[in-house]
Amino acid sequence: MQDLRLLVIADDPLARAGLAALLAAQPGCQVVGQAASDVDWPAEIDTARPDVVVWDFGWTPESGINRLADLRDSLPPVLALLPEHDSAANEAAQAWRAGASGLLPRIADPLTITAAAQSLAQGLIALDRDAAAELLQPASPEQANDTLVETLTPREIEVLQLLAEGMTNRAIAQRLEISEHTVKFHVNAILGKLGAQSRTDAVVRATRLGVILL
Repeated sequence: MQDLRLLVIADDPLARAGLAALLAAQPGCQVVGQAASDVDWPAEIDTARPDVVVWDFGWTPESGINRLADLRDSLPPVLALLPEHDSAANEAAQAWRAGASGLLPRIADPLTITAAAQSLAQGLIALDRDAAAELLQPASPEQANDTLVETLTPREIEVLQLLAEGMTNRAIAQRLEISEHTVKFHVNAILGKLGAQSRTDAVVRATRLGVILL
């Protein structure tokens, strides 16, 4: 059986090196690369050929979640390691919507991380018990609007605000310094989450929910 090939992403160099060392010490695991989230590491995907990206989002995951949403179509399965604090449930939902295939707390031990990564490499998802309970429980009617707002990623809310300003996909791409393809992906995700039939409908619904201001 071939080793599980892992690419480790973390902005903190000490956390990145430590996580890479712990995973490399696990039987059947090979760390094929490591990088910070804000560098052009996706270019390494073709050469490193990782089976799974293990991404430590640190203590402030927002920028990393936005980065994941922008890159999701070009990445292998992503295992997100998230902090445990008051906003954990919201951040787990955002990471899930941004494209993570697995969610674990940052304090997870190497054996648990390896087992989750193996599941992702086989086409499965991996959620720790708390994340599963939060993401899979049915929402009550009273919670529906709040849950909807929480599942919109920060980047999607940013795109929504620019849609409200009447900007085209090309203009949004230039403003946010992302591709038009990525903007189109965000717009489609927004329409789906809001149950909207058009960009205008999405803006109207988001305004009523208090997500954006006109």
